[in-house]
Amino acid sequence: MAEKEIKQPKEQKKPQVEKGKMEKQEKEAKKRPVEEEGEILIRILGYDIPGSRNIYAGLTRIKGVSWNISNAVCIKLKYPRTKKISELTTEDIIKIEEFLKVMPVFPFLKNRRFDIETGQTEHIFGSDIDMKREFDIKRLKEIKSYKGIRHALGQPVRGQSTRSHFRKKGRVIAGATKKTKTAAPAAPKGK
Repeated sequence: MAEKEIKQPKEQKKPQVEKGKMEKQEKEAKKRPVEEEGEILIRILGYDIPGSRNIYAGLTRIKGVSWNISNAVCIKLKYPRTKKISELTTEDIIKIEEFLKVMPVFPFLKNRRFDIETGQTEHIFGSDIDMKREFDIKRLKEIKSYKGIRHALGQPVRGQSTRSHFRKKGRVIAGATKKTKTAAPAAPKGK
C-alpha cells in the first residue's frame, strides 16, 4: 500500500510539468510571426516581402522605407493600407517602385538631403545606405573633424557621457585601475 501511495503523487505531477511546458510553447508560438511554409513572396526593390502582410507594414521591410514613407505610398497611390501584398498586380508593384525611386512630393521624407557630392536631395535604399554611411565616416576621418576623430577612436560621436557607458572589453578605462593598499600611518609616539 505504501508503494501505491508514493506512485500516485508522481503521476499527478507529470501532467502538471507537461502542462507548464505546453503553456511556454504556446506563448513562444504567439510571439513568433505567423508565416506559412508555402507563402508567396513578392519582390519589391530587391526585397522579398511576404504576401500575407498588409501594404502598410510590408513596405517597411525594405531598407530605407519608414512607416511614414509607407503611409505616403498608400495615400498617394490610393491603396488601402489593409490590402495584402499578394493582391497587388505587376502594374501596382511597378507603380510603387517608381514612386519610391522618385518620391516627387515629399522632399522632407528623403534620407539624403543636400548631398555633399551632388548637392541634391535624394532618397536611397538597401545597401546604398550602408555604402554612403561608410563613405561619409571615411570623409570625416580624412578631414580630421571632431566627429571623424571620435569615429576613429571608437568613442560616441554625438556628445554622450562616457564615464559609465560605452565601456568595451579590452580597452583602457580612465580611473578603473587597481587600487593598491597603502600602509596605515604610524601612531605618534608620545607620552
